[in-house]
Amino acid sequence: MSEHVSVLLDASLTALAIQPDGVYLDATFGRGGHSQGILSQLGQEGKLYAVDRDPAAIKTATKITDTRFCFASGNFSEFMTLFPGLGKNSLDGVLLDLGVSSPQLDEASRGFSFTRDGELDMRMNPETGITAKEFVNNATYGDLANVIACMGEERFAKQIAKKIIKARTSSLIATTTQLAEIVKSAIPVRFHTPGRHPATRTFQAIRIYVNRELEELEAVLHQAYLALKKGGRLVVIAFHSLEDKAVKQFVKSLAGNELPPEIPVFSSAEFNKVRLIGRPVRPSEAEIAQNPRARSSIMRVIEKL
Repeated sequence: MSEHVSVLLDASLTALAIQPDGVYLDATFGRGGHSQGILSQLGQEGKLYAVDRDPAAIKTATKITDTRFCFASGNFSEFMTLFPGLGKNSLDGVLLDLGVSSPQLDEASRGFSFTRDGELDMRMNPETGITAKEFVNNATYGDLANVIACMGEERFAKQIAKKIIKARTSSLIATTTQLAEIVKSAIPVRFHTPGRHPATRTFQAIRIYVNRELEELEAVLHQAYLALKKGGRLVVIAFHSLEDKAVKQFVKSLAGNELPPEIPVFSSAEFNKVRLIGRPVRPSEAEIAQNPRARSSIMRVIEKL
């Protein structure tokens, strides 16, 4: 199994502008790389809260005995409920690393991988929600095509949905490799990209749908805004265009762009609620060489005004 390597670790820690006595939230604990980095820069008065819903992440978090660290299991959009002590204007920084960890992808039994045979699951929290198997075998053609097209940005979504419907009439689609082969057969060979499995986009789409990832992201962005102090930083590492688009829309909605044209002001700066800090950051060639899964990542840094 692959060891998880935290993406843009140094860049994200720098972007948080960590204060020794600050209060921070790692809303996507994963395997703890970013959390350990934050703790290493905090003083004795600092505090780090962390959230994750993945069982392996929860197990890793319980091994951290640092008294400055406080962990809760659950959805990251519920962090204010999980930590009653956190409220409006209580955090100096929030980190969101939206990537799926390497152990999650590589453990066949989790059902995320199209290269390792396992039962179709894909749930971040195996205790709640529908499985990928339930969705694939019960969804209508329209729902399948829509999810694969919209959440996977897959141009052959209709063809894939038809293949899935046809395949499941004869037998249950129960495993990851079954689904991967069905998807592969639906995409013309001339459109197969070297080094990229044809099922990549479809698996991404189903994973996003099953875990309600876009709804969760939208909710946590607004919760983070409320929880940040003035001058607090929100650092978001996204891995596909849908996530990044959600972040950009969030910034736009709070950056004063919604002012009606009839309001007579020379500048809308006084109405702004957040601003982007610097340009979007992508991993270096050296980091990509060390961790190929970092290739699609992009980091945006937002400051509350």
